Amino acid sequence: MAISSVFGKTRSKNDERSGSFVAGSGKHPETTSDDEPEIGQSQTVELDIEQLKRAEGEDKFHRLGWKRLTIVLIVEAIALGSLSLPGAFATLGMVAGVICSLGIGSIAVYTSYVVGQMKLKFPEIKHYADAGRLMFGKIGYEIISFMFCLQLVFIVASHVLTGSIMWGNITEDATCSIVFAVVSAIILFILAIPPSFAEVAILGYIDFVSIIAAILITIIATGIKGAQAEGGLAAVAWSAWPKEGVTLADATIAVSNIVFAYSFALCQFSFMDEMHTPEDFPKSIVALGSIEIFIYTLTGALIYAFVGVDVKSPALLSAGGVISKIAFGVALPVIFISGSINTTVVSKYIHGRVYKDTVVVYVNTPKGWITWLGLDLIVTVLAFVIALAIPFFSPLLAISSSLFISGFTFYFPSLMWFMFIKEGKWHERKNLFLSGLNALSFCMGMIVLGLGTYSAIEDILIRYRDGKVSTPFSCAPLG
Repeated sequence: MAISSVFGKTRSKNDERSGSFVAGSGKHPETTSDDEPEIGQSQTVELDIEQLKRAEGEDKFHRLGWKRLTIVLIVEAIALGSLSLPGAFATLGMVAGVICSLGIGSIAVYTSYVVGQMKLKFPEIKHYADAGRLMFGKIGYEIISFMFCLQLVFIVASHVLTGSIMWGNITEDATCSIVFAVVSAIILFILAIPPSFAEVAILGYIDFVSIIAAILITIIATGIKGAQAEGGLAAVAWSAWPKEGVTLADATIAVSNIVFAYSFALCQFSFMDEMHTPEDFPKSIVALGSIEIFIYTLTGALIYAFVGVDVKSPALLSAGGVISKIAFGVALPVIFISGSINTTVVSKYIHGRVYKDTVVVYVNTPKGWITWLGLDLIVTVLAFVIALAIPFFSPLLAISSSLFISGFTFYFPSLMWFMFIKEGKWHERKNLFLSGLNALSFCMGMIVLGLGTYSAIEDILIRYRDGKVSTPFSCAPLG
């Protein structure tokens, strides 16, 4: 409705009430000057502006097509996970490493498809916590909401930690690691300012090129280094089987790191909520899954084969010397762009929950922007504190995977299928295969949750006991 037409209708209604006074003005409507708009007009202007803001917001937050969704998923998925894969292969051995990468990745693609089916069947789901309400009611909503937010903060924390490691590596620990963590947190905060995922997708192309280039540099550098060593690549100490003396905790942490690498289902509801054609989501899932499984398996296998059991985590450290600095420099965009999108997701969830059904939720008003920036800042500060409280890369990912990703990627989607997606009885012939697949996924999630959490905590305690890590909030180099 045009503003001028609204004004015209307001005036005609006021003329019919010519015997009344304008509330609070002390003036008869006929004596109201042109410079003093009537209250009815002011209210209509405010309403009309709010409608315009809503229309702008709806357009802004529904611009994702399946290609952009693929890019956004790549930004969220192909990041730190790839840097932990060679270390996982070194623990599990080449055979188990490849099997876990292919197997976990394939199941993660399927459960992500189930998440997409849930979104299509229940369009009102905007974030993972909304699916929790459907599964378990109000209590489930609150529990999964807490898990959702904390997991995203953990992921941001891992990017703060990686950023600090990167700056320390490039500068050869020229200053306190806390300073490097602060710098990383500031960059993550700035990149999380855009509230729309369609805007983040633009940075996604830079992000994807960055991680691919960093991985290639590391693979080539470690390959050349291994070939030039005494005995050549044939002398590299890698094995098809788990390394000697590997403990259950070591193996579980390695598997948990692979689970972390395939955690893209976590944000899928949030991303799909901005799609203009949600039915196209399977194209994105297949594209992402194929790319991710290929990159992860190749990265883990090759770098492990070139470096051996001494491979470091994150893997870019294995290139050594100047090449490691170059690799980190090239990976700088992915460290911060991929980290910032998680800040955007958790902030958008909280912002939408607080300002549900108001124009503030669209982040295109002064109040919307102030509260949005405030939430981004709070999330970033929490991530900074966690990064310095748990200052080591692999166990941090393992804790995150065990407590949260185990559910978001495995057992929650399985429950969704049994509760809402399957048609007919689970034991009907047409459902037997998918029933078995979802049961397997559920069991995997529960094993990672229980055994993974125990192993991660035990590993952290052992590291502190043996003095292998710096104390929290110290200036010592992180790793």
